[in-house]
Amino acid sequence: MWLDRFAGQHPGSTPSPPNSQSRAQSPLPRRTSSARGPYLTSQRSGISPRGSSLSLGSNDSSSSLLAAAKRINGSGLKQSTTVDDAPDPETVLARILGPSPDRTNSEHTQTRRITEDDLGLGFDFGGLSLRELARGDAGRPATDTYRPQTVEDFERDKAKFEELHRSIRACDDILSSVESSLTSFRNDLAAVSADIESLQARSTTLNVRLENRKAVEKVLGPIVEELSVSPTVVSKISEGHIDETWVKILAEVDKRVMAQKKNSAQTPSKALADVGPLLEKLVLKAIERIRDFLVAQIKALRSPNINAQIIQQQNFLKFKDLFSFLHRHQPVLAGEICQAYLNTMRWYYLNQFTRYEKALEKLKLHVLDKNDVLGHEDSSRRTTVLSGSKIAGAPHDAFNLGRRIDVLKTASQLAISSYLAEEDQSTHYLEVPFRNFNLALIDNVTAEYSFLAAFFSPSLSFAAISRHFNYIFEPTFGLGQSLTKQLVADTYDVLGVLLCVRLNQHLAFELQRRRVPAADGYINGTAMALWPRAQSIMDAHCDSVRALTAALPARAPSAASAKAASAAPHVVTQRFGQLLHGILALSADAGGDDEPVVASLRRLRNEVEGFLTKASQASFGADKRKRERFLYNNYSLILTIISDVSGKLALEQQEHFEVLKTTYQEAG
Repeated sequence: MWLDRFAGQHPGSTPSPPNSQSRAQSPLPRRTSSARGPYLTSQRSGISPRGSSLSLGSNDSSSSLLAAAKRINGSGLKQSTTVDDAPDPETVLARILGPSPDRTNSEHTQTRRITEDDLGLGFDFGGLSLRELARGDAGRPATDTYRPQTVEDFERDKAKFEELHRSIRACDDILSSVESSLTSFRNDLAAVSADIESLQARSTTLNVRLENRKAVEKVLGPIVEELSVSPTVVSKISEGHIDETWVKILAEVDKRVMAQKKNSAQTPSKALADVGPLLEKLVLKAIERIRDFLVAQIKALRSPNINAQIIQQQNFLKFKDLFSFLHRHQPVLAGEICQAYLNTMRWYYLNQFTRYEKALEKLKLHVLDKNDVLGHEDSSRRTTVLSGSKIAGAPHDAFNLGRRIDVLKTASQLAISSYLAEEDQSTHYLEVPFRNFNLALIDNVTAEYSFLAAFFSPSLSFAAISRHFNYIFEPTFGLGQSLTKQLVADTYDVLGVLLCVRLNQHLAFELQRRRVPAADGYINGTAMALWPRAQSIMDAHCDSVRALTAALPARAPSAASAKAASAAPHVVTQRFGQLLHGILALSADAGGDDEPVVASLRRLRNEVEGFLTKASQASFGADKRKRERFLYNNYSLILTIISDVSGKLALEQQEHFEVLKTTYQEAG
């Protein structure tokens, strides 16, 4: 049968010896007396495990069955026996494969043998037929027939195997090196990881310490600052150059000293007791250096041809905190240094303005004496220098203001220098030296007062500063007032005196604008020297006109004389009109009727009107028409001269003479 044939070709079967009775030599298998089937069964307890799981729907069922058959047939047939009670193979196949589809019940079952047609079932055996699968060709790779290796083959392959061995050794070495590197890297990485963890822990600790230190420093910082003095501060105060940095460090030392005194009084401590002596020595050293510095600057002010304002700005005001420090810690020494400065500047200004006054005395001035009054007909023209020596000079007009008013309107605020004053050969009126001297004085007064207020405050009060200012300028102010008195003492130039009055008022306004009240005394003293002299000159004019009126003849003139007399304006009218014009022009911005010049001018006007009335009677006698014509011409001339002047006082005088002119015009 086909199972015996498959069993004979099984690769795993063991060939029978020739002398033995092999089952392969028999064309048919040994049959048993059992009628259950023609198959031989070996000693087994049942179906193999692979065969037990077969089903009809599985593709491995047939192969498992055939494999089981192979194992049965391929096993040791010499030990096979016939088992009477072995199950029928068809029954086993029926149990494995299930009932046939056309089989209706178990009673019509029939037994039949497996034929070759049954081998063509449509199962998937990996591209093999059931016969090929039964021959065992599937799943076994084809193997070459082993042929023993010869010596020649070994020698030919030896070099290749040696090269392969060396390559393997080299790879082993490289792999060992890589392994070593990786091991070292792993160790280093572990160390770095440990270091990172350590750094993180230290960083956290440091952050905590930093926060704690900041909190402590915020509380203890100011206290430590007050209780400590660095070596740099000590070195700078003791040996450093006095500059802006030195002043800043001195301010820090002063702050610590004040805090130390305050804390010592409230909560004494050992730290304050330790730092106290050091601060005291440091303060004494600073006082010594400040004293030497200020004394050196005061000495520099006494140098010849020195500009005091430059030293004040560069060497005093930049270090004004030094005097404040000195005044707080050594008020007696500060007072002595202050007095030394005051004495020096007192001498400085007196010396400078004495030299300036000597230069101004060399200016040639017009001399207006008692011959230059309204009632004097032959006034001589002379000039003089301030020293009093009279020389012939350029003619002048004592009653005409002219361009002299420009001294009030000029925008220049600079005084003439001593050199130019000594070299000037022109002739001037008295207001020129007065203006230059007082303008220079006011400029220096402003600079000095500003310096005193900036340098000595807040150490000294403004009352004390004003006293110091007056002490410095007392002799200089006296020199200025002496010059003013010298200029106006003998002059009859009322316009010049009134110009000096207006200049003095302008200087007073300038001092108010500059906020320098300390020079008000000098301004008031100058005004008190000028106004009385102006009043005196106006009185002299009134007296001269009065004397001229008294000199007129009291009896009426003869008819021939009256007929020959001229109705033209009198020379006194011309002088009075010019003088009145000058006074009104200088009083255009005056305050009002409270000025002394107003009353004097009214008296002089009344004297002139009386003189003109008596002169008309003395000239024309009983001829009323000519008298009125004469008066009309004189008053018309005066009104014409003063018509271009503005101001309250000028308006009053214009209205007055307009009434007189209209009166005598209608009468004529």
